Amino acid sequence: MKIKLRHNTFMRLIVGSFLLIGFPGMCFLLVWLIWGVGIAMMSVLFLLLLVVYGFIFGWRRIVVRRAECFSPLLPKVFDGYRVLQLSDIHIGTFLQNQKFIHRLVDCVNAQKPDIIVFTGDLVNVSANEVIPFMKTLNKMHATDGIFSVMGNHDYCEYGEDKSVGNIIRNQNILQYMEEKIGWKLLNNQNVTISRGEGQRKSAIYLIGVENISRPPFPNYGDLKRAMEGLEKGTFKILLSHDPSHWRRGVLHQTDIALTLSGHTHAGQVKIGKFSPAKWAYNEWGGKYTEGGSMLYVSLGIGGTVPFRFGAWPEINVITLRRKES
Repeated sequence: MKIKLRHNTFMRLIVGSFLLIGFPGMCFLLVWLIWGVGIAMMSVLFLLLLVVYGFIFGWRRIVVRRAECFSPLLPKVFDGYRVLQLSDIHIGTFLQNQKFIHRLVDCVNAQKPDIIVFTGDLVNVSANEVIPFMKTLNKMHATDGIFSVMGNHDYCEYGEDKSVGNIIRNQNILQYMEEKIGWKLLNNQNVTISRGEGQRKSAIYLIGVENISRPPFPNYGDLKRAMEGLEKGTFKILLSHDPSHWRRGVLHQTDIALTLSGHTHAGQVKIGKFSPAKWAYNEWGGKYTEGGSMLYVSLGIGGTVPFRFGAWPEINVITLRRKES
């Protein structure tokens, strides 16, 4: 008899086993060899308490993190402009905890952002995950609208049915539902955000690429195509799900002033400045600046596993500031 496990269940079994058995076991052996069995037992008990906290409370603890982006390319009229970033909701994880998404939307609207951007991974495996949350997500609002890009999970390639027809159907449904809730999906496209009229008209530009990643994640994005029609020396914001794209294809290769990414979740564990995500990504969480370009990596909201410790679910508010050259 062959037993099939859904992607979410499989991931929860793996991560749960590691957090509850594997990681404490490794720590016990290490501490036992150095300090003895007594301290080793106390260390394991402490770790288990942290894990239990992460599974019961940590994934519910929404925080708002703020940052500033300084650039001489920013028009004066946009000084103080507030960009609210969301990332990695993985909404199927909250099907049994829908009040969490209600709280999230209320917290977003309380920030009164000028624009909201979503940097990918709305679902886990299927577009159907969004259906129970349509009315709630539709209540999210910002002055200049809501824009999004696709993350690796949004291609719906992790489900049991991996046929091309099912994958394309899910992608089309997901894109349709994002449109219905008022999100503008930018698939290798750009839009103009304007202020003023006539000769006093100023603008910044929002660019969105499909997922650009390293294997095993899909690589569908086309930054060159997404930037078509944009002049050099203008202030540009790029939405790109995977932060590794910044160093490989944006930094020192374009004049994009601000790149917003997610994807890493900081491994959903962060203690001080440490996260296991740093073993896989040079830039895994927070603000990074180099060569006049800034990257901000959101730790995101959810995950296929309802667990977070230290890397609490976060809403990111980035305020744009004009830097006089």
